[in-house]
Amino acid sequence: MRIALAATCIADAMFPQAPRAVVTLLERLGHEVVFPAGQACCGQMHVNTGYLADAVPVVQNHVRTFAPVTDGEWDAVVVPSGSCTGSIRHQQAMVLERAGLHSEARAAAAVAERTYEFSELLVDVLGVTDVGAWFPHRVTYHPTCHSLRMLGVGDKPERLLRAVEGLELVPLAEAEGCCGFGGTFALKNADTSEAMLQDKVATVVDTGAEVLTAGDWSCLMHINGGLSRGGTGVRPMHLAEILASTRESPTVPSGPGSDSVRTGTEVAR
Repeated sequence: MRIALAATCIADAMFPQAPRAVVTLLERLGHEVVFPAGQACCGQMHVNTGYLADAVPVVQNHVRTFAPVTDGEWDAVVVPSGSCTGSIRHQQAMVLERAGLHSEARAAAAVAERTYEFSELLVDVLGVTDVGAWFPHRVTYHPTCHSLRMLGVGDKPERLLRAVEGLELVPLAEAEGCCGFGGTFALKNADTSEAMLQDKVATVVDTGAEVLTAGDWSCLMHINGGLSRGGTGVRPMHLAEILASTRESPTVPSGPGSDSVRTGTEVAR
């Protein structure tokens, strides 16, 4: 398949190891990955904060950039984020329709139909759960709110993790509870966000896991704030980073400070 990557703002600017890992894995599975240069924000931040008019040009750019997926130039669009995928599917057409841009709204809906969250693409579209990964670490998984409630990815990420050679997957208590991030929610409702974060951090630490994984770096960033301040030693890693790891090129749990997926060989250098 020929797959277009929507890297997301936060991954592109702060956690590029996640989209890089997506490319590494998909190419290892025999697919071609393209990176449309015109991509920027999907508009989620604007919409969620109530700035729908300001979101219009942002959404228009996204739809225009990924429109080739609707005419067969690409087979699918993959997004390493449940929240951004949710915005593309459930907000973009609405924003354009509300602005009276009916034909562009239909174009947005067509792009959305061919856009998949990372675990959805692997399991539902490519039909794989065992991707040939090797990651000999104790891991716990946090299902992020948008992937769980808006997209309904269910146990797809956990099925992928269970198939990883050497990985011990430890259940997370109260896993479906929100971590307290929610974008600007964490700023506007800081005290509530912090309380929710502390609950999540406590359940993560109780697992005894070395690594916390999820499908969204935004939530991982938030949880890692609590983990790092508490000196827990638990490292956050995107699902794609784990699945990209192999015996020949193992991913080292390096946390958010790295600018790439580091392998054992690179660390040794």
